[in-house]
Amino acid sequence: MTLKELWVLYEADKRILGFSMHTMKAYFLQLNMLIRELGNLEIEEISLNMLKDYFARVSERLKPSSLGHRIRFVHSLFRFAFEEGHMTRNPSLKLREPKMDKCIPKFLVEEDVIHLKITCHSHREHALLEFLYCTGCRVGEVQKINIEDVNWENCSAIREKDNEDFINYVSSMNDQQKLWLADGLRIMKPDSAWLEKLVV
Repeated sequence: MTLKELWVLYEADKRILGFSMHTMKAYFLQLNMLIRELGNLEIEEISLNMLKDYFARVSERLKPSSLGHRIRFVHSLFRFAFEEGHMTRNPSLKLREPKMDKCIPKFLVEEDVIHLKITCHSHREHALLEFLYCTGCRVGEVQKINIEDVNWENCSAIREKDNEDFINYVSSMNDQQKLWLADGLRIMKPDSAWLEKLVV
């Protein structure tokens, strides 16, 4: 069985487990880079030393976090192959991830948010900014949220990530911010039945 043939089985297994399309796309990219370096080898031919040589070469141009992502994928792929009986040994078993630098996450202070608010040209922009700031959601997560996902009564919004629901509370919004959000939502999706229940 070659790496490409293993991928077909691996992808089907992960889709059954509910992995997101974005995760699978990232894994497929990792597989293609592995094949580009090693070739579409028979999986039994792949050894720990081959994998170490591959990671040593790519480590010169990758950040530790990117290298760690590649190593985690290779671990997952070969663990699957071993556990499903496609390999007699797991060549990735002794691979170690690089040490990560601990960095303080970047965040906006209130003054930065005020400057951003000044640059808003519409209620929609104000609503998006307030929602991002109050919930801590990422832009891609906000893009996927439907108006029906926002519960105004308990000031929460449900966002979906890898089929798990997370609740972000927007209770810290003051009345002015709630007005911006309500007006912005009306402009974005004016026909929503949910907005009729919204009392600000």
